[in-house]
Order: sequence, then structure tokens, then C-alpha cells
Amino acid sequence: MMSQQLLHHSIALTLIPGVGDVAAKKLIAYCGSPTAVFKTKKSQLLKIPGLGEATASSILHQKVLKQAEKEVKFIEQHKIEVLYYLADNYPKRLKHCQDAPLLLYHKGTTNFNQGKMLSIVGTRNATEYGKKITRQLIEELKIHQVTIISGLAYGIDICAHKAALQHELKTVAVLAHGLDRLYPPAHKTVANNIIEMGGLLTDFISETNPDRENFPKRNRIVAGLSDATIVVEASNKGGALITAEIANSYNRDVFAVPGRLNDTFSTGCNRLIKTNKAALIESAKDIEYLLGWTAEEKVRPKQQKLFIELSTEEETIVQLLSKHGNLPVDDLTLLSELSMSKVAALLLNLEFNGLVKSLPGKVYQLC
Repeated sequence: MMSQQLLHHSIALTLIPGVGDVAAKKLIAYCGSPTAVFKTKKSQLLKIPGLGEATASSILHQKVLKQAEKEVKFIEQHKIEVLYYLADNYPKRLKHCQDAPLLLYHKGTTNFNQGKMLSIVGTRNATEYGKKITRQLIEELKIHQVTIISGLAYGIDICAHKAALQHELKTVAVLAHGLDRLYPPAHKTVANNIIEMGGLLTDFISETNPDRENFPKRNRIVAGLSDATIVVEASNKGGALITAEIANSYNRDVFAVPGRLNDTFSTGCNRLIKTNKAALIESAKDIEYLLGWTAEEKVRPKQQKLFIELSTEEETIVQLLSKHGNLPVDDLTLLSELSMSKVAALLLNLEFNGLVKSLPGKVYQLC
């Protein structure tokens, strides 16, 4: 759990004009902690690459500390969980993304580092076809106890949340505003149920309205939280396609449900498939195959003594796969605390020796 001082200064850091998530994390890396940022002299701040006079002055003026103090009180009053990017409870999938938020505010019961996660997005003007496919996919995915991520919007988003709740699956709604309000208001009842069976998540402080520019920021969290993003229906423009583009930039799998050529809300999905930005899916079986998920999770017996002599780092990879079963390369990198290039080289060597095999979706398992 974060100390009040760390929470106070971390929030204040996110409120400094001109300091985004990437710059905030750079400041922490140079200064040592959010608290240290506000105690660093201007001459030292100006030595940080990319930090200008105006930003250094804003840090020293410390106006944001008072606003952050108010937010700390709101968090404590409403029992909101704060996820700090260096803490263990921060979503490990999202942590790999360069522009991941410094802080996330969570109201609910979600463990973001447990189990499988899929984002399902689409048009606000969903057709009956799109809603039917969404419900069908989620029903078929129930066996995996997958957590469904979406944005609580009208159309495909709310359909995905409702289907997850119906099948007693965890679901997370990522919001484009603070946790003191809800948009759209019509989804308040569903949102209350989501808190009990997952959570509401945002990187915006209280009193933040759902302004237009907040939605693309929201979409990067939807994409970054998940093993893959599924687009069910989308026109040529809109939030669903933005989410798919962001997921691609994060090197995450994107899947799209095809539609008829003359349907307005299938043009986006069909274009994603046509341009090789998404794999075509027709059922949950396609998702299982592409992500290397088995229909039933099998308990793997402990690895017997190997006749091949392994290095310490190779043994680490083997032990992780033995303990966790199938793992994406991103998870192996995080759990092993090795670099991505090192893990890739180790996996290649283990594959040559017949100890590990690769599955679709950059997932690995023991042979």
C-alpha cells in the first residue's frame, strides 16, 4: 500500500502542466522518487533532458500539491485503490507500454495480474448481429474465466459488460473521467454491478469530465490491459479503431469479426482484416487457437531432472513455465526480470533443445 506522502506527491506530479506520463516517469527516474522531484533544485531539474524552464518553474511553484491533497482525501473517503506504476498491484501487461499511466484509480475487486484478459470494443450503434456475436464469444470464453475489458459506452461495450456479468465473469470498465461521476449516466446500474464483479478504472482524478480528448487516452488503457483486443463492429472512424491501432502499436494481438461488405458498421473490421492489422475470427475457438489457450487448463507435472545442462537463466525460464503453464513472452520478461532480447534468445535456445515450444500469439510452453 502506498504511503500518504508517496500518494500525495505522485498525484501532484501528474497535475503539473506539460508533464505527461512519459515525462513524469523520467522525472522519477532522475530524481529517485515523486517526493524527491518536488525537493530538487531548479538548477538540477534543468539538467534533465527535455525539461524546460516552464516545467521546472511549475514544479518549484508547487501549486499542484494543494490540489493533490484534496484528491488524497477523496481517495481515502471513497476507499479507492491506487495503482502506482512501480507497485506490485500495477497491471503488468500495461506496465510494458511506454505511455502507461503513472497512476490508476480503481474501485472494485479486480486483480489485474491474475488470469486471462481480453478487451472487446466496437461501435456505439451496435446491430443485433454485433450484439449476438459479442454475447456468443463471451459465453464460449467462460471456460477460461477470462476478464472482459471495455469502455462502458453504448453499443458493443455495454453489451460485453452485461454478457460478462450474466456469465459470472469479471469485467472492468475503463472510464474517460474521474470516479466521482459516471458517463453515460444510463449505465449506472451496470456500473454498480461491475464494481462487485470486477471494477471501474481510470487515470483521471475526481472532478474530471468525460471530455472528447479523454477518450483516446482511455482507449490506450483498454488496449494495454489485455492479452488481445477484439473488435466486433466498427465503422471507418471511431474509438474502436483507435483502440485497435494502439493495441497494434503495443505489439498485442488484434482480432476482428468480419461483416457484409455493404454494412456501415463492418467496414472498419473488414479494413483491419484486409490490411493485416487484425486476424479474422468467427468464434472463441479462433481466439483459443491464436492465443494458444487450451479448452481446459491442465496441471503440468513437475519437470524431471534434465539431461541437458542449462544455464541459470535458462533454468529460470523453465521453472516459470513449469509453475505458470503457458506464458506470453511479455510475462516471461516481467517475471524473469531479464531484458526482452535476452528472454527471446533463451527461448530460441530452449526451443532448439526441444524443451520449449512456441504457440500462436507469442506464447510459450514446456514440451
